[in-house]
Amino acid sequence: MDLFKILKISCVFLISTLIYAQDKSCTENFESINLDCIKKHENYFLAVEKKELKRKEYLENAKNEKKGFNLKLGETQLDLVFGFDKEKLSETKNTIYLYQTQSGHYGKFLIRNILQTREECTLHIDSETFENQTKITKTSTFNIKNTGSAWNVDRGSFDSNSGSNFLLRREHGLCVFKSINTKVFKLKQLAAPPEEEGNLVILYAGYFLIGLAIFLISKTVFQDEDRYKAQEKLEDAEQDDKKTTPNDIVLKYSRPFFKRYLSPVVQGMKKKKELREKYRRPLASSGMNKFLTPEDFFAFKLFLIIGFPIVFLILRVFLEEEWPLMYIPIISIIGFYYPDFWIKGKCSQRQTEALENMPFVVDMLALSVEAGLDFVAAMQKVIEKAPPSALVEEFEIMIKETKIGSSRAEALRQMSWRIDALPIASFCATLIAADSVGANISPILKTLAQELREKRSSLIEQRGAQAATKILIPMIFFVLPATLIIIMAPIVLQLLGAQ
Repeated sequence: MDLFKILKISCVFLISTLIYAQDKSCTENFESINLDCIKKHENYFLAVEKKELKRKEYLENAKNEKKGFNLKLGETQLDLVFGFDKEKLSETKNTIYLYQTQSGHYGKFLIRNILQTREECTLHIDSETFENQTKITKTSTFNIKNTGSAWNVDRGSFDSNSGSNFLLRREHGLCVFKSINTKVFKLKQLAAPPEEEGNLVILYAGYFLIGLAIFLISKTVFQDEDRYKAQEKLEDAEQDDKKTTPNDIVLKYSRPFFKRYLSPVVQGMKKKKELREKYRRPLASSGMNKFLTPEDFFAFKLFLIIGFPIVFLILRVFLEEEWPLMYIPIISIIGFYYPDFWIKGKCSQRQTEALENMPFVVDMLALSVEAGLDFVAAMQKVIEKAPPSALVEEFEIMIKETKIGSSRAEALRQMSWRIDALPIASFCATLIAADSVGANISPILKTLAQELREKRSSLIEQRGAQAATKILIPMIFFVLPATLIIIMAPIVLQLLGAQ
C-alpha cells in the first residue's frame, strides 16, 4: 500500500466526519439552526426554484390543453409549502422549514400546530428571519374561515417588510399553505432533496468509499500484525533507553499510529535518501535519533495532517462549540509543520543544556587526566560521576563510536556536528589538534574550563542587564497606570466634590 493510497483513505474518513459533524450541528433542533447553517444548503433553494419553474410550465400546458384535472393539480401544487391533507397532518406538525425571501433574507419556521374543520383552517408558526445582521423572531397564526359561500385568504410575512411572503387559502376544496416569491423546503428532506438525483449518487459513492477504506485498513492491520509485533520486540531488545522516551504528549499518542502504518510506507518511497539527509542532523542535534529515524519523523509530519483536524472536530463536538470548519485546512498545515518547530526547540534546549554543564564537565576531565587517566578513561569517569546532561550523553555516544572503530578525532568531529554550537566546536577542535601533535591535554582542558566559566559569567551578566531593560515594558503599561490611578483618584474625587 503506497503513500497516495493511505492519504486517499484518510481523506475519505476526514470528509465523512466533516459531513457528519456539519449535518448533526445543523439539524439537531430548531434553536441550533443559524444563518451559516442555512447558507450551506443553497443548492436546495436552487432545487426548489427549478421545481417551481417546471410546475409553471406544467400549468401552462394544462391551460392550453384544457385538461381540467391537470389544471386543478397544477394550480394546487404551484408554490405549495404543504396542504392540509388529513393523512399527513401528524407528519407536518413540528416540522422545520427553511426559506429565502425575494429580498434575499434567510429564515426558518416551525409548524407548531394545525387545526382543520369543515368550516375553518388554522396554522400556528414560530419563525426566525436573519435580516441585516439582526434576527427577527415571530409567532404567527394564519386562519381562514368559510363565511357564507366563500373562504377568506390570510397573508403574512416573517420579516420586517410590509409585504407578504406566505398565505393560507382554500383551493379546489383543500386548505393549502403557499409561498409568495419565496423559496421553501422541508429540512427533514435534506437527505434526498426533490429532483436532485445526483446527490443520491454522491451519497452511495461515499458509502462505497468508506466501506472500501475500512476493508483496506482492516486487511493491512491483520496482514502486518505478526511482522509489527516481531519488529517491536526487536526494538525493545535493542533500545535500553526506551524508558527515557520524551514526554511530549503529541509524540506520545501519535507514535503508535504513524510508526505502525505510515513509517513502512515512507521507507518504501523513492526519495527516502533525501529525507534522511534532511532530517538526520536535526534529530541528532535534538537527541531524538534514539527514538525516531528520519523516516519516522516524516511519517509523524504526515500523520499530523489528519491528526490535528480530528482532534479539532472531537473538541468541537465535545465542547459544543460552533467553530468554523473552514479552519481545518489551516489546522492541517499547522499539523504538518508542527514537528519542525518542535525539533528546533529541542535542538535549542539541548545546546543550552550542554553549554551550561560544559565548565563543570571540562574541569572533571582535567582532574581525571591529571590523576593519570588517558582521555577515554577520563571521559568514562566523567560519565560515572557527573549528573546526567546532554554533554554527558554526547560523551557516551563518543565512547561507543570509538569502541566500534572510529578514531578519536572522528568521534570528536561527530560530537561537534551533532551539538552544532561554537564553544563545543572550539573544544573539539582544540582536542583534535592536541591529539594530533601528542601534546599534554591537561593544561589545555584547565584553560578551556576557565575560559568557559568566564564566558558563562559574562553571559549571565548580559542577561541580567537585558532583564532590567525588558522589565520596563510591563512596568510602563501595567504597574505605572495602576499606581497613577491609586495616587490621583482621591485627588480627583476631592476636586469634584469641592465643585
